[in-house]
Amino acid sequence: MNAAALPRAPGPAIRIWLALLPRVPHPLATAFLVAVAGLVATPLVNLVLISLHGDAELWPHLLAHVIPSAAINTVLLLAGVALLSMAAGVGTAWTVTTYDFPGRNIVLWLLPLPLAFPTYIVAYVYADLLDGFGPVQSSLRALFGWTSAADYWFPSVRSLGGAVLIMGFVLYPYVYLAARAMFQTQSVALIETARGLGATQWRLAFDIALPLARPAIAAGVALALLETLNDIGASEYLGVQTLTLSIFNTWLNRSSLPGAAQIACIMLLAVAALIALERYGRRRQGFIGLDTRPGRARRIALTGGTRWLALAGCMLPVCLGFLIPLFHLTYEVIVRGLLIGFDPSLVRHTLNTVMLAGSATALILILGFGAAFALRLVRRPLAAACFFIAGLGYAVPGTVLALGLLSPLVAIDEAINAVTPHVGLLLAGSSAAVVCAYVVRFLAISTGFAQAGLARISTELDDAARTVGTRPSGLIWAIHLPLLRPALWGTALLVFVDCLKELPATLLLRPLNVETLSTYIYQFATRGNFEEGSLAALLIVLVGIVPVVWMVRHAEDILPASTAQP
Repeated sequence: MNAAALPRAPGPAIRIWLALLPRVPHPLATAFLVAVAGLVATPLVNLVLISLHGDAELWPHLLAHVIPSAAINTVLLLAGVALLSMAAGVGTAWTVTTYDFPGRNIVLWLLPLPLAFPTYIVAYVYADLLDGFGPVQSSLRALFGWTSAADYWFPSVRSLGGAVLIMGFVLYPYVYLAARAMFQTQSVALIETARGLGATQWRLAFDIALPLARPAIAAGVALALLETLNDIGASEYLGVQTLTLSIFNTWLNRSSLPGAAQIACIMLLAVAALIALERYGRRRQGFIGLDTRPGRARRIALTGGTRWLALAGCMLPVCLGFLIPLFHLTYEVIVRGLLIGFDPSLVRHTLNTVMLAGSATALILILGFGAAFALRLVRRPLAAACFFIAGLGYAVPGTVLALGLLSPLVAIDEAINAVTPHVGLLLAGSSAAVVCAYVVRFLAISTGFAQAGLARISTELDDAARTVGTRPSGLIWAIHLPLLRPALWGTALLVFVDCLKELPATLLLRPLNVETLSTYIYQFATRGNFEEGSLAALLIVLVGIVPVVWMVRHAEDILPASTAQP
């Protein structure tokens, strides 16, 4: 018999896999977790591979002239946004949680609303309002009789300081929501005991409340900083050269994909270092409550001028981050007759936006909640590691994701064309690339909501269902999904709106003949007539208000109503 006809013995890797397979609990769940982790890890690994093939002549130029200034601007921007969002978020959260003052119930609903605004839209609004020929400076010149810019000084909004103020007042709700949730759920006995021992409000805040809330505040600040890193629209419009914008310019303007990948790797190392530093700082910290009584500590009723000062302090970030941009967009829509002279193409762009965001949301729900279910079944270090990797996408800016996804998508298209010729770019050349970027970037929202929701479902229910012969699929449909309905709705709303607002990945990966609301607005902004895109911007904001209101309503349901008294 011909030796070539004999079946070959399996290789060492296959023999090891076959030996381990029977020992893997729930192999399908394990394979699903590995696949989801691979989906997120693939663009990051590809990014490193691209950077290794960089142009030897371009890298010295980037290192000498691009990266230093961009890195300094990025660090200063992140530091400014962190300080401003922390001051506004923690200060307002402490005020509305600790004190009673006129208008408090209204302020509770208004404070998170800036989340409905993308940072680039607010940047366009304030640049329009505060520029030399904008209504603010024009009114000042008319009021004081100034005739030229030499007669007075006005701070430029197109600057690093302007970017810090705009992004800080848009992104502070991340810190506000996290801090308020912690302030609401802190031990009543601890707070009341400290008050009984004569602790002032300053001591209560800085010695008890803030240290206990530090992990949550750090998480809120981290989210705000990740959104800052992801931005290119506001930074470009305000003239702030950040690392993210440098990646965008190096890729498109210099036509250097490896050079952009090298800058992206530097930024990813900085993000990883920040996350590691924050976790190292709280590695030995733990927090426990002294009691489990429901309810909140009694709020203190403010009197005299302090109550109006508290109201003004809470309304300031709301006005700057939400009300002023909203009124300006509405004014531009009315004055320019954008509703009467409606652009028919806007309907097509809106449908494109909804279809992309809806498709990505459905996939993210399936993958995120499926990964959380799989982790609940497997409960092994490998599963936990895969689940952790699946949540890393949110820490990667959309520009970096787009850069890392391009080559894998092209490789898949080439493999498809090798089997079925003349198909063309099925993924890389279609809206599927945008959906993939959305899935990788926002999968962390789904995994976070799903894990938090499943943590509230006792494993005893799972064990009881298994004793009567219920399969894992039946367990999910009969028990888990009905109990997770609020988490599912919350995830769907947040992911859908985040997809609506996403600009960098959409701008880089969309097909040439496809526009979304965000890219539609961006096109007007780059031509210097952002006002013509006000209606599209208003549509994004109005849709974005829905999940924010949902979050506020459910945040107020965490504990019973306060027993406030004077």
